[in-house]
Amino acid sequence: MKSKSFSKILLFTLTVAGGSSTVFAEESADTIATGANKGEERNVMLNASDATKPREIQIGLPSEDVNVYENGLPAVYSSSVHQLARHWRSDASLQDVGLITPMESAIKTGNIAYSIDSHSKLGQKEFKGIVNYRTNLFGWQNFDMNVSGGISDKWLYTASVYQNFDPGSFKPKFTDFSDRTQLYHAGVTRLLERGSISILYKYSKSNGLGSMVNAAPFIYVGDGSVKEIPGFTLGTTSYAPLGGQFKYMDVMDGKIKTGQWGDFTNNRAHEVSALFDYTLGNGYQLNLRAKFMDAPQANYVDFGGSSIFKATAADNLFKDGSDTPYTGLAEGRRTWLHIGKVMNTLFTGEASKRFGNHDLRLGLNEWYYNLDYHSSSFQWTGTVSAYPDILEKRYDDGTSDKFRGFNELSPEYTKGYENKLALYITDSWTVTPKLNLYFGGRLEYYRMSADQIPFERYSGFHIGDTHTYADGTTVKIEPRRVIKNKLNYAATLQGTYQFTKNFGVTADATVATRFPRINEYAGTGPTDEQYKRVTIPLIRGGITYKNRFIDLTSMVTYISKSNNIDQQNVTKPGTTQSKTTLLIYGIQTLGWTTSAEIHPFKGFNLHALFTYQKPTYKDYFIKSPFEGVPDLNANGNTVKEIPQILIELDPSYNITDDIRLWLSFRYFGKTYANLTNALYFNGRWETFGGVTWNVNRHLTVGATVINFLNQKGASGTINGAELISKEEAGKYSNFYMSGSYLRPFTVEFSTTFKF
Repeated sequence: MKSKSFSKILLFTLTVAGGSSTVFAEESADTIATGANKGEERNVMLNASDATKPREIQIGLPSEDVNVYENGLPAVYSSSVHQLARHWRSDASLQDVGLITPMESAIKTGNIAYSIDSHSKLGQKEFKGIVNYRTNLFGWQNFDMNVSGGISDKWLYTASVYQNFDPGSFKPKFTDFSDRTQLYHAGVTRLLERGSISILYKYSKSNGLGSMVNAAPFIYVGDGSVKEIPGFTLGTTSYAPLGGQFKYMDVMDGKIKTGQWGDFTNNRAHEVSALFDYTLGNGYQLNLRAKFMDAPQANYVDFGGSSIFKATAADNLFKDGSDTPYTGLAEGRRTWLHIGKVMNTLFTGEASKRFGNHDLRLGLNEWYYNLDYHSSSFQWTGTVSAYPDILEKRYDDGTSDKFRGFNELSPEYTKGYENKLALYITDSWTVTPKLNLYFGGRLEYYRMSADQIPFERYSGFHIGDTHTYADGTTVKIEPRRVIKNKLNYAATLQGTYQFTKNFGVTADATVATRFPRINEYAGTGPTDEQYKRVTIPLIRGGITYKNRFIDLTSMVTYISKSNNIDQQNVTKPGTTQSKTTLLIYGIQTLGWTTSAEIHPFKGFNLHALFTYQKPTYKDYFIKSPFEGVPDLNANGNTVKEIPQILIELDPSYNITDDIRLWLSFRYFGKTYANLTNALYFNGRWETFGGVTWNVNRHLTVGATVINFLNQKGASGTINGAELISKEEAGKYSNFYMSGSYLRPFTVEFSTTFKF
């Protein structure tokens, strides 16, 4: 369960079904709602980094987990183990997909974040069906369909199938697909005189390679640009090994076991939901949502890297079947095998009524989450090449190994549960036709019971081991129970005032708190002294202007987070030596965003967005675990991976009522690639374009081009560069490094048939 370092606003793609970037609809973009009950709408966002997930927009805060809701409840309670893309896709089973504002999300869920709000098709009295098919030039095949209709006057049904066969932009040698996902939905609805009740079943089965295939080596030029290593094309060449068996030490019992790369990516889950909607007397509306989900397999594999070096004969590294030492580029590689079982029982009830100028809402959450999780880690050395060889290390005493450092780097374990019982209330008050006030509050009782292993990791670490430290003391490695009972709260207040028909102002303030969660105890975890309240305040203010040609909003935003917990693997610069350290720090971001929808003439629309933000670290200090390497004080440094400038330009034009052309340009400014801000990537453009043609009322066809400028940029962080100082940055000109990269030039085709 490797911690995510940054906050990301998860946005949606109406037709992103496991990788498609085809656009069929476009809504108003990045419009900041003038009333908090009105969900913020954004145009379709396209993901240039990962074809299996909705696009993520970074805002400079540590992640508060994936915020995707299905029928009013979390699609997955936490993606730290059971990942969202393994159980949810925006497919034909959904009736609609929208967004919840950060304010409403804070009150209804306890998290300040934009949240995806999706709802299932429940059926209607007449029969309807839809079939979507998508493919691309790399052999991707995606199919999903839904049929729904009436059984009788009082009964409706719905059924959906989703199948994704994605080999990626290169074929992995140890499996057929980089993403193979199956989703099955079925449901019935009973219509009542003043409401309805629905029972839905969902089954998911998914294997995704994730970080095993999304990293690559490149040459860091030194001026923020990168260039390709000869013979290695970014995006279409695999940096994952050919396959075969590997050895690892099971952290649960210390036994050396064997496995294959694709054996640890299985995910299965069963889910049953009940939805009840009813209109009571006097206009009261009652909505009840309940879900039970059991995921007996919630597994994934992480790959990481350290430093690339030039191997010599003295390193005694050998390819399989060779007695000649390997001399050439090599990199120390890392692997984590994550094994989890997840079960949750979730309930949300909400009653609402309009009283004059007040729109009141009273809600209750009872969310229970059970987790049984562990991970094992190991290290190996591979050639820097396409489908790298795993090199064997031979020692002077005649022994050898290909896999080493068992469980030295952040093996994890936790078993237990957390429970949230919360009461919330909101009111949207139309004070006058020009003035609206929205306010809400949430009080949450949070209980956590977790088994953790609060001990330093070392090579050979496992449960049951008796470890002797350098000072002679010994310790038995075994789980210890942590129980916490805490109160969390959230509050929000927003005011909007319309001075004229065209011009208005808006301002809001929101605060949410929480304490460390069960997933944050999977590593060494915070001690009782470190167990502190996490506080997240959000303050925004700005103006709105609207006429027949333009809809514009300009906002200044301040957001921060205290006591963020992160587990960081740090590498000694220029070596493959790595250590794991627990960090607790803060982040604050000041930003300015201006967004506009422009309609200069019939058929043409332009969405434009400009954001400037300054996310910085607070109280970020790493005590160096390596001799001769100074400590790192990152206070005031710009948060890595997050650009300070974001630009979005989305023009579209309807040639006819049935044919639409569209383009999408995303500019990400300079981003830092390590904690010290010594290394960075220059700004880059991510580009998309396409055409859709509604042939008739039954058939729609489309084509999408991804990265049509064919940019070969890298993104994210640079492996092994965590502690490189600014004074040392000059040494890394034309230096071989590894990291993540942009999706390559891709052409996709889609067909939708409605019947």
